[in-house]
Amino acid sequence: MKLTSANIQDLRTLYISNLKKTLDMEQKITKALPNLIEKSTDSELSNAFRTHLEETKGHVSKVEKLMQKHAGDTDTETCKVIDGLITEASDTIKDVTDPSLRNIALIGAAQQVEHHEIAVYGTLRRWAEILGLSDDVKILQSIEKEEGNADHLLTEISLRVNLQAAA
Repeated sequence: MKLTSANIQDLRTLYISNLKKTLDMEQKITKALPNLIEKSTDSELSNAFRTHLEETKGHVSKVEKLMQKHAGDTDTETCKVIDGLITEASDTIKDVTDPSLRNIALIGAAQQVEHHEIAVYGTLRRWAEILGLSDDVKILQSIEKEEGNADHLLTEISLRVNLQAAA
């Protein structure tokens, strides 16, 4: 957890600061996904969340390795965006009592998180390119691709789940 304010004066420092926020984000997502799995009543959706939980654990490990490489530790900085998205998702899950409608809400909440992650990893990948960190680029690009695949799968599931809830 961040104890002092960062003094960001160059792209490398900005990159490391955002890696710290990314690690916090992925750790929080790892803690939040089991609730989505539990609240889902659609087996395909639950399985998608389970699969993404395992991928997210891998993302935590990969970002930790990047942090060790660049900062020498795995300290985090608070990702305020993910805090807000998780709070919104939790509130919605509590408010929606109909199981079919809840599945739609779960997909919506998960896709908001995926879109944020895609943006984060795309930004970090571009910064790594500018900094000449080719190994980082490969790692970040692979995570970004997995996030995109998860979002695509949720879209596919939503086509069926949305129709079921509307019926």
